[in-house]
Amino acid sequence: MKRRDLLRSSVSVAAGLALGKRASALYPRQPASSPAPVKPIPIIDAHIHLFDPSRPGGVPWPEKDDMVLYKPALPSRYSAMVEGLGVVGAIAIEASPLLSDNDWLLGIAQANPIMVGIIGDLVPSDTDFSKQLVKLHANPLFLGIRYGNLWKRDLTADIRKPGFAEGLKRLSEAGLVFESANPDLNLVRGIVQVADHYPNLRIVIDHLPHAPVPEDAAERKEYWALLSRLGKNRNVFAKLSEIPVVAEGRVIIAPSYYRPGLDRLWGIFGEDKVIFGSDWPNGDHVAGFSQTLEIVRAYAATKSETAQQKYFWKNSAAAYKWAARLPDQPSIS
Repeated sequence: MKRRDLLRSSVSVAAGLALGKRASALYPRQPASSPAPVKPIPIIDAHIHLFDPSRPGGVPWPEKDDMVLYKPALPSRYSAMVEGLGVVGAIAIEASPLLSDNDWLLGIAQANPIMVGIIGDLVPSDTDFSKQLVKLHANPLFLGIRYGNLWKRDLTADIRKPGFAEGLKRLSEAGLVFESANPDLNLVRGIVQVADHYPNLRIVIDHLPHAPVPEDAAERKEYWALLSRLGKNRNVFAKLSEIPVVAEGRVIIAPSYYRPGLDRLWGIFGEDKVIFGSDWPNGDHVAGFSQTLEIVRAYAATKSETAQQKYFWKNSAAAYKWAARLPDQPSIS
């Protein structure tokens, strides 16, 4: 879960002003002649992490020497941070390989209705996978599992393990999500195998803007070809998360810096399958939450209002099948 530091030019004041103008499109001003204010687009943050290092026994992540992250990251802190920013709900993505932490995460989410669901951690090849899946799925806040380049796992190798395929089949039959973790070329290869064998399984690829694009020409060609193949699958979604980068000690906020990469991913997956996620608090290594939101708002403001609605909440509802728990949380019905 380390973040890369890219060395680029620093942000200018003019770029920051341009960002503000573009971001304001998400909250357009109502004409003076109209008495009714325009309702802002609600935001569901589809990628945050919850943990509490003060728990007995500590946590497997973050590390104790991580001065940025090693403190409680709980819904109360998140709610206070996003107040007034238009964020009405969030999905917690697993941050621990411990089986018991699925129950801990569900308990935290259950007690805090800003949380519309969680993605847990189970290994499809484990002998008790089906039993654990049934138990966790009994709670409607359990939306699926994450698997990939995390906890010393290798999807392309693990697919061949006895029981793994059966586990994915059961996940698909339960209507739950298979989410990737920290993609690279090898993981994308594995995701393609999963998508080909289980066409009804909903798959969410996280952190694609941050994924390392191969330097080798042949591998780079393969990488984009595989993503294009996944983009044609109606059940494969792309999470535009881990977006901000830093240069010369400052976060790059100029929309023009991010647009080419985001445009390419948006073009591959289309406006019906791109999802917003902040990666809080892991993203604090690079940018604060408000800075991250400013960047994506500025980019989204170049799209239609319909596309913005899809990106900020409708597509996550289609992918994860979360249900609203608070009056201000939207619902596709």
